[in-house]
Amino acid sequence: MTTSLYWHTEGQGSDLILIHGWGMNSAVWQNILPALTPHYRVHCVDLPGYGFSQPSDAFSLEEMAHCLLNNSPQESIWAGWSLGGMVATQAALIAPERVKGLVTIASSPRFSAEHGWRGIKPEVLQAFTKQLAGDFKTTVERFLALQAMGSPTARQDIKWLKQSVLSHPWPQPEALEAGLGILANADLRPHLHDISMPWLRMYGRLDGLVPVKVAQELDVLAPQSQRQIFANASHAPFISDPAHFTQELQAFCGQCLPSCQNKVTK
Repeated sequence: MTTSLYWHTEGQGSDLILIHGWGMNSAVWQNILPALTPHYRVHCVDLPGYGFSQPSDAFSLEEMAHCLLNNSPQESIWAGWSLGGMVATQAALIAPERVKGLVTIASSPRFSAEHGWRGIKPEVLQAFTKQLAGDFKTTVERFLALQAMGSPTARQDIKWLKQSVLSHPWPQPEALEAGLGILANADLRPHLHDISMPWLRMYGRLDGLVPVKVAQELDVLAPQSQRQIFANASHAPFISDPAHFTQELQAFCGQCLPSCQNKVTK
């Protein structure tokens, strides 16, 4: 099935793709676009069934990655937040020649906690799945509150995220359910050694959904990658610490795209 995706594209320069997380949409990136668009052609996408993108029956992690690959520039830096980070990682595994650089933001190759692996408790994901059947809008709003939990700017972060979600149509309940299934079951850890392009992992030290301990685990599982931890951010560092976030993102893009290095502000 071919799905029509909504893209918001602006700026000039090399291509940079930004992928939102579960329950969100492409509007979450609006506050950092002014810092990025003078240097990059930025593509913000609504995942299938989210925002302005058409509903789809292609809801597995691989299917979503293929859907984006079929509708995106041939060579780009891919940056994904939370669930979007898993989609970007899957795209990098499927088509490494298409991904010049990979950035995962507050993301994990395995979101569900298990056997000593830190993450979201399975019962929390199960509760969200159950609540979706009753009132999916309330479920999304509750998840929004978790995004900023622990951040010193939590109230402002939650307000911004709500405004972003409401600026686009609500996601399809089927897309939300499928996304929770990915968060509960997907595990990319066995494949991380296959990632060959430059890879930056970005975390919030106060994140309650992707604990910073995950960063340390991935230092071992993916030694070819590099990491950046934002001391005063939780699950949405690009919202709570946008200046520092864009500085680090541009510095990484400069490594992937040497011609951009002279545009990076140190």
